Amino acid sequence: MNETDDLQLLRAIRQGDEAAFQTLYRRHRSGLYSFALLHSGAPDVAADVVQDVFMGLLNDSYGFDPLKGMLANFLYGVARNLVLSHARQNSRWVQAAGDDDEDGWEAADPAAGPLARLLDDEAVEHLRRGLAVLAPHYRDVVILFELHEKSYQEIAQICQLEIGTVRSRLARGRAALAQALAQYRSIAKDIA
Repeated sequence: MNETDDLQLLRAIRQGDEAAFQTLYRRHRSGLYSFALLHSGAPDVAADVVQDVFMGLLNDSYGFDPLKGMLANFLYGVARNLVLSHARQNSRWVQAAGDDDEDGWEAADPAAGPLARLLDDEAVEHLRRGLAVLAPHYRDVVILFELHEKSYQEIAQICQLEIGTVRSRLARGRAALAQALAQYRSIAKDIA
């Protein structure tokens, strides 16, 4: 995937080329969806975020400026902001840590496709739960670096941070995630 190709597709989209939109959508939807899903823990939120990202791109409501960075990073930044906005708006519905209702996770719909089935796997479920307990600013950098293989510079652009902040949040996020996963392993051993 090439940034020049993305920019050419975006120009074509702005001129009404539907095929260009479909190409750009297919190119970025999976990554954006998995990012939003891992960040929010809710398939419906993730689908809404992806839809909102691309609708905003269509009507230029987010104001992408190619001089400020790559389109892919911009899309992740918009998705991040939408997930955080959704979490703030629905905070009264977000389960507090320590509630006993299945840890607040819904099983993925098996008809939803391979990604949903993968995310329903037990090991990945532990990862999702571990990510869910991280503070959002740690969760962002861990997901982007470890699962989406973004560079420090790309994460800094997406999250609008300094590179040093990205590094420190990644280190702290990894440590917190390791601690959360160790707790899940300990619980699993006690059950077995």
